[in-house]
Amino acid sequence: MLLTSIFLVLFIALIVLSLIPNHKINILKLVGLFSSGSILVLSCLILFIFDCNTYYFQSLTSYQTNVNLLNLDFTFGLDGISILFFSLSSFLIFLCIIFILDAPHLKELLISLTFMNLFLLLIFSALDLLLFYVFFEAILIPMSLLIGFWGSRERKVRAFYLFFFYTLVGSLLMLLGILYIQIKTGTSSLEYLSNWNFTLQEQCWLWMSFFFSFASKVPVFPFHIWLPEAHVEAPTVGSVLLAGIMLKLGVYGLVRFSLTLFPEACLFFSPLVYLLCITGVIYASLCAIRQTDLKRIVAYSSIAHMNLVVLGAFSFNVIGLEGCLLQSISHGFVSSAMFFIIGTLYERYHSRNIYYYGGLVHMMPVYSSLFLIFTMANIALPGTSSFIGEFLLLTGIYKTNIICCVVGTTGVILCGAYSLWMYNRITFGNLRTAYTKGFQDISFKEFTVLMPLLFLVLIMGVSPSFFLNFMHFSVISSIIIFFY
Repeated sequence: MLLTSIFLVLFIALIVLSLIPNHKINILKLVGLFSSGSILVLSCLILFIFDCNTYYFQSLTSYQTNVNLLNLDFTFGLDGISILFFSLSSFLIFLCIIFILDAPHLKELLISLTFMNLFLLLIFSALDLLLFYVFFEAILIPMSLLIGFWGSRERKVRAFYLFFFYTLVGSLLMLLGILYIQIKTGTSSLEYLSNWNFTLQEQCWLWMSFFFSFASKVPVFPFHIWLPEAHVEAPTVGSVLLAGIMLKLGVYGLVRFSLTLFPEACLFFSPLVYLLCITGVIYASLCAIRQTDLKRIVAYSSIAHMNLVVLGAFSFNVIGLEGCLLQSISHGFVSSAMFFIIGTLYERYHSRNIYYYGGLVHMMPVYSSLFLIFTMANIALPGTSSFIGEFLLLTGIYKTNIICCVVGTTGVILCGAYSLWMYNRITFGNLRTAYTKGFQDISFKEFTVLMPLLFLVLIMGVSPSFFLNFMHFSVISSIIIFFY
């Protein structure tokens, strides 16, 4: 009943928010915080009662449609892989709602974020391909509104079109694949399809239709063009949700559907995936070094990290796949914190040009300290969450392909170069008083948003077993497919 309760709370919150007048700011804040906080509490409760010693789906909820034309009896449930993304979504949405409480157009922003919360939780809990696709595409609507209407600059319309069409066109191919599966097997249920044996030729065609869709979301090189534009033009919460959750949809889709349903095709196309991913890691890292916009630097950093994550998913061993999932969760924490950090600067000084900043450590010591910790986490310093994820990733990749491991490690080194350069350029040196005046350290609201992220980054770095225990049996059950 917990999943049903979560969906019901979000549905009621949408109705209540739409009925509250725009000028009732305090009531809007109360409803937004209460609804998102309730979802976070219920998600934590699901984590608490989750049985880590099995690979079966839990908290199952079924809905009977009684449609004779198609077999459309939908089931929702969570296993050790999806429950972490499920909790990550509710957590980041809650932080985003705290961050926008003083923003204009509060009602519209709250409705968009609540819709995103509902769609994301439905995506990560859906056990039906057709239902997954519906919500996978529906998430484009609130995200496009965040970029196109509440973006920060003139180019937001171009960013909106790039984001919408890149992801939509790629997903149309997946729709064709799902329709073929529905006609071929008579169902789109994941539990049923996991026992269906497609021929190698069918797997190859279906794998390609799914891969183009998921690769556009990750994004894998060369489907990454939309991401830097979308990040630069989106508001702070839009960038946080893009990097923290939206990019994980592609990774989740590859692990949940491509690796499970088309294992032979995954092995067949693995050289192509290796080529695209190592090219993406090096290309994005070199591009990040050349950027002067703070958001573009973190955006290209996200591309490099996520290409490395996909490389780990196609290592076809438990270590690499667990590293892939752990690094995805870690990236959700670290990249979200980096965009919150940059958004704090932009709200004060209305510029993201790196050459306009310098010497902030003298006037903003708390901000500079938090910025340093999250920069080190982005580099994967030992003791932070990213170190565990990248170590497992590279170990798993090494067991499969040594060359890919070496190239991936080069991307990690380049990440240290542009991350430390960015931090040094902003924080140290002389104050740029010609461009920035009226310095102010982080507010209580910003501190409240960043501290939970800091806590989780350090906890995952010190005790990753808490997160690995959830996914271990589910990962093993996924890997067994490649050997039997």
